[in-house]
Amino acid sequence: MTTMTTTKPNRSNPDQLLIGLVSISDRAAGGVYQDQGIPALQEWLAAAVSSPFLIETRLIPDDRAQIEQTLIDLVDELQCDLILTTGGTGPARRDVTPEATLAVATKEMPGFGEQMRQISLKFVPTAILSRQVTVIRETPGHAALIMNLPGQPKSIKETLEGLKDADGKTLVSGIFAAVPYCIDLIGGPYIETNDAVCAAFRPKSAIRNKA
Repeated sequence: MTTMTTTKPNRSNPDQLLIGLVSISDRAAGGVYQDQGIPALQEWLAAAVSSPFLIETRLIPDDRAQIEQTLIDLVDELQCDLILTTGGTGPARRDVTPEATLAVATKEMPGFGEQMRQISLKFVPTAILSRQVTVIRETPGHAALIMNLPGQPKSIKETLEGLKDADGKTLVSGIFAAVPYCIDLIGGPYIETNDAVCAAFRPKSAIRNKA
């Protein structure tokens, strides 16, 4: 279940996930072209996440101060559990998403960025130019996972979902497989996924009894 909100969302139950989607692009924010990042993320989440969730979206320019404030608002005010950003992670001068993300962080989670680049390197050698980071922001009584993703819809899907062969066997694990357990560990809602798209991995001791 996906709901767009403009005010502070009300969770229907404690396990309802609140996701912030932030597309960062001077041209898309300025109306030069239509944003593709948020629609791509919404489509993928609708297919991959089987537990109930709400979505809050933001489309902003490549401005570090505005990115930082947006992330702070989504975590501290709206209490999002997971924030996915898209865009602004390359080497260009206006690409400042990683710097803004690190500035609001409590902890860094470097394994996510390492895996993103490993996935992208299966397709293009320029994947080493990407600077995506993942962090946790903690406030009293709440914490959120903030992840930088690529800007292209195809790359977003590959990064989240991983790579499979023609028979559907996983060749390279996508990063989202580790997200539900990470959210567990920081005190967030219990996330279940559609295994055909992205099977969440948890230790056996952390799996809830569905009976």
